[in-house]
This record gives sequence, structure tokens and C-alpha cells, in this order.
Amino acid sequence: MRYMRYAGIILMCALAVVHVVGQDDTAGPTNEKARKSYREAMEYLNQHRWAAAFESFKKADKQDGGRCLACQRQIIKSAIGLGEWKAAEVAAGEMVEEAQGPKILAIAHYEFGAVLMNEGADKHKDEFFARAHDEFTKALASAPNFPIAVYNDGLALAHMNQDDAAKTQFERYVKMVPPDDSFRPRALFFVNHPALAREKMAPLFSVTTVDGQHISLEDLKGKVVLIDFWATWCGPCREALPHMLKIAKKFQGEPLVMLSVSLDTDEKKWKDFIAKNEMTWLNCRDGSFDGAMAKLFAVHEIPHTFTIDADGVLQDEHVGDAAIEGKLKKQLARAREMREADKAGR
Repeated sequence: MRYMRYAGIILMCALAVVHVVGQDDTAGPTNEKARKSYREAMEYLNQHRWAAAFESFKKADKQDGGRCLACQRQIIKSAIGLGEWKAAEVAAGEMVEEAQGPKILAIAHYEFGAVLMNEGADKHKDEFFARAHDEFTKALASAPNFPIAVYNDGLALAHMNQDDAAKTQFERYVKMVPPDDSFRPRALFFVNHPALAREKMAPLFSVTTVDGQHISLEDLKGKVVLIDFWATWCGPCREALPHMLKIAKKFQGEPLVMLSVSLDTDEKKWKDFIAKNEMTWLNCRDGSFDGAMAKLFAVHEIPHTFTIDADGVLQDEHVGDAAIEGKLKKQLARAREMREADKAGR
């Protein structure tokens, strides 16, 4: 489960290159042998074989003359997946040294900053957040119009307990991006609650449910969210279903949203199962372990549940069936308090 903890930051790394230099700069190596090695590395990455992916991406970059930006970024990602912080730092440092031009240099410093953010979260040491802030500052010096670097600098400053400076960066980010930017709602939230930027926030997601509803985490603000990854072909998932039905009945009328995310490939079988078993809460289908939601939450085995509190903080995670009612009660009590305080403040 090491990799899941940093999924949000790694996702931002992927978005950063598109914001700064455009998609063509991340298309992969140009050398024929390097392209073959890169494809093999991507297969390893999709199989979560981090060590094999790491070595193959290094090979691809070498075959491409050390000029493959996509290879270098994937080397860093693979090292983070392994939890090999020294290797990730070395790779990021080499990327900075080899960068040519202000835009590529900005990306390199950004990637180094993201490595340090992940390392700081893993080791719980403030020094890494301070170093990350330095890297994001260098990235912005090379490319001032780099929104996601501004956002992540806000996160780094928040972890350094510099809430006013963090708030300034989040406000700056909001002004830089369009209204439909996926991270804009969270940045606005951090403007008013900078201390929560130090918490392990749930990944931002958006799904379409079986009845056609479009639901995002932003839509569920102020409620406790229970996300259940499962599949009809999963025996332990079927065994855990009575527990899910019990939770739905027990907390009916409470500020709780249940969302079951199916990894089924057979849509009809999935819909028939939902109807037959009276799964009346929100349901959506991700299709496989390679689905968008499964990747976002780094789900590799099911049943797998996540509990998100009313502030959007990821509170609990369980593989297999687990007794979660006690913790749900506490989180729901706080959600009710927040709701009443909001009503009183109007």
C-alpha cells in the first residue's frame, strides 16, 4: 500500500508537463531500440512491477542518449513506487543536471520537488518539505506560468506550518487556472482551511453512476463517504455484501454516502447483480484494476474500502471485510456538527 499514499502527488506530476511544455514533449523516446524498451517498461509499470519498470526506463533513456524526458519522469515514478527514495532523488537530480532550456528545467525542478514531498510524507520529516519548497521555487523561477507547481508549493508551505504563505499560493493558483480546473475546488478549500493541506486528503474523483448521475468528491462535501471496491466475480466481496447492506440500513438518513465501485467487465451481469441484491446506494463500474478509480486509489485487491470524512480527509482504509461502524459513528457525529454550525452561520 506504499504507493497509494502518494497517488495524488504523482498524478499532479503527470499533469504538470502538459501545462508547461505540451503533450509532444512527453511522447517518449525517438530511438527505435529505446522505444521498444520504453514499451516494455510501461507494461511492467501497468503490472506494478516497479523494479523491472525502473531498470527498463533507465535503459530506454540511455538508448535515447539521455534526452528522453518521459523516460526520466517514469524512472522517478517507478522509484517512488518502490519506496526507494535515494534512487528517486538521484534520478531527479540527474534530470535537473541534464535539463536543457527553461521549460524543461522547470519540469525537472518540479519533479524533484514532488519526490521530496512524497519522501517527507513517508518519513514525516519537515526538512523534506522545506527542500521541496526550494525546488518548486526554482521551477517557478524558470517557468512562472506553472500552476501545478504553485499548488504544490502551497502544500509544501502548509506542511512547514507557514499557513499564510500557503494560502497566498493557493489563491494564486485559483487565479491562474480556468473555472473547470479539477484542482481548483480543493485550492479554494485550502484558502479557507490551510491547515487541512497537511492532512492526507482523498484523491479527487468523478464518476457516473449506474442510473446516470455524475458524482464528484466536491459534490459530496460535508458528508462522510464510504467507497467500496468490489466485483461480482470476487467471492470475499459477495461474502461482505450482507455487511454493506447492514451499514446502508443502519445509517439510513445520516450524512453518509456509500459508493460501490465495481471492477466487473460484464456490464449486464453487474447491473443484474445490483438489482437482485437490492444495492440501493450509489454504484458505478470501473471495469478492472486498470480503471480510473482503481488506479486513483491504487487498489490491487478487493474487497477494499476507504472512508473519507466530511472535510475530504482520507480517514480509514481496509482490505477485506472489516468492522467500521464505530469509526463511522464518530465521523458522522462530526459531519452533523458541521452541518448544524453551517446552518447557524447563515
